[in-house]
This record gives sequence, structure tokens and C-alpha cells, in this order.
Amino acid sequence: MPEVNLVLGTLSFGTTVDVDTSFDLLDRFVDAGGTLLDTADCYAFWDDPSGRGGQSEEVLGRWLAARPGRRERVYLSSKVGAEPGGPGDWPANRQGLSAAAVRAGAEGSLRRLGTDRIDLYWAHMEDRSVDLAETAEGFGALVAEGVVGRVGCSNHPVWRVERARQIARRNGWAGFSALQLRHSYLQPRPGIPVSGVNHRFAWVTDEVVDYVDSEPELDLWVYTALLNGFYGRPEERPLPGAYDHPGTPRRLAALDKVAGELGVSRNQVVLAWLIGGRPGATPIVGVSRPEQLDEALAGARLRLPDEHRGLLDGIL
Repeated sequence: MPEVNLVLGTLSFGTTVDVDTSFDLLDRFVDAGGTLLDTADCYAFWDDPSGRGGQSEEVLGRWLAARPGRRERVYLSSKVGAEPGGPGDWPANRQGLSAAAVRAGAEGSLRRLGTDRIDLYWAHMEDRSVDLAETAEGFGALVAEGVVGRVGCSNHPVWRVERARQIARRNGWAGFSALQLRHSYLQPRPGIPVSGVNHRFAWVTDEVVDYVDSEPELDLWVYTALLNGFYGRPEERPLPGAYDHPGTPRRLAALDKVAGELGVSRNQVVLAWLIGGRPGATPIVGVSRPEQLDEALAGARLRLPDEHRGLLDGIL
């Protein structure tokens, strides 16, 4: 089965998605050619009575232990920096990105995942209380030791990513080579807060597109690609108010036209648009049912004809 450019987001595994269902989804994903798995050490502390994360990584670790040979077939992505680290309210009490926190986070993730290597390790959210050089050195050390393959930044502004990369380059450390941000076909009005979004610099902007286009070694992973189910269930999953602007109905009309002419779903068109766009993005999709996974896999394999991509891209 050919590999598919889609990341299975496992945020809810072990909390709102039970272990048996999680195992089934993981099996189906890998059997269909999926290789990319995304988690974080803080998933999903807000859904667990303990108020701490690690449930998702633990489920992945149990699945890998129960499926000999699967570790060699999958690419593990995890994150550090957002797990509650002490008393007080989140995000003020998060573990942060000191060198000690990065190392301790990696050790905990490796233990829960039951592996000796994280293929892509992300700085989950900014920590401006720590000197950027300390953070960059901490991540670089993990790569040098072989316990991490690559490092990336999630929810960081472009200027901070570039500064960290320059620091790493000057010192001979492995630098950030991937970005993880929110992105979808529908966009909120610029400058308007989006309810439920805790990260200040979470969005793919024109600046991000230009940056990734200009840096061939940078990969772009995007989350909330399907807007938490809005495209398929708009009545059940309405958009936040920031999406209430003239561009949204125009883009939805274009999306519906393309989906109708190709005989596919909105979700599938959005995933195809993301993967084949500028810059090409790797979408992260969280699912809780097999039919959602099957739809996402079909979308990741869909190739949009030029005229349909032109229609989607031409809507302002």
C-alpha cells in the first residue's frame, strides 16, 4: 500500500476515544498506508480527571507493544512545553521550554511510547521566560544523542523560529526543520480572536507561506484542517464568530461546486487542497470512527484537477 501524506492525530486517544477504538483506528491507518502519528505529552489533560496529560502517548505505547514490527513502519511525532507542570492555572503553570524541561519531557514521552526514539519532536508553544539559545541547545542535544530525529516548532511566530534556527546554525546544533500551525480552506477574519484558540501565533499566514516557500528544508504540518467537523456537520459544529465575514460564503460556494463536480465530500476537497497547495502542507486529522478515517484517507489521495484548484484558489 503506497504511503499517504496524512498525519493521524491521536489527541483524544485514551480519553474521549477508548483504547479498543484507538487500536482499531491505528491498525486501519497503518494498513491503509499511513505512517505519520502525532501526539504530545500534554494530550489530553483537559479531558482527564487527573488534570495531567500522557494518555495519548500511553495508548500509542501500548499499541506498539502489542503490534511487533509496527514501530519500524510508523513515524512518531510528539511535543513538549504545554503539559501542566505544577500548581496554578494553565497556561501559566505549563512545563515550558527550559533545557531541563525539554529533556525531562522527552524522557517521559519515550517511556510512555515504549521506544528509544522520537522521530519528530516539537516545541509545543512559546516560552519567552527562557532564553531562546537555551531552548535551541536543549533540542539540539537530543538530536545529537540520537533520541530525537528532527525538531520542529508548533505555534511560534516566524521571527522566533528563524532566530532559533540561526542560533542553532551558528553553534552547529540541529535546528528546527518543521512548523506546525492551524490551517484550513476557510479562514477567520485577520486580527479577530477565535474562541477556543489558546495559542497566540497559531495560524498559517502569508508570511508563513512565504517563509516555507523560501526554505526548502522546512516542512509544514497543519492542524484543525477540517475545522473540528464543520465541513461535514455544520449544524452540529458551527464556526466561531471570527469566520463570519464575506469570504466564508464565497469559499463555501466554491468548495461545494468542486465537491459536487468531483463527487466527493467537502472534507476530501479540503485535504486535497492543503496537500497540493502552496506550500504543500501535511494535514493532521483526528478521528474517532472508522468512517471518518476512511474519508480522510480518500481525501489525502485525491488530486484536484487544475481547473478545480484554480476555482478554489481564486476565491478571495
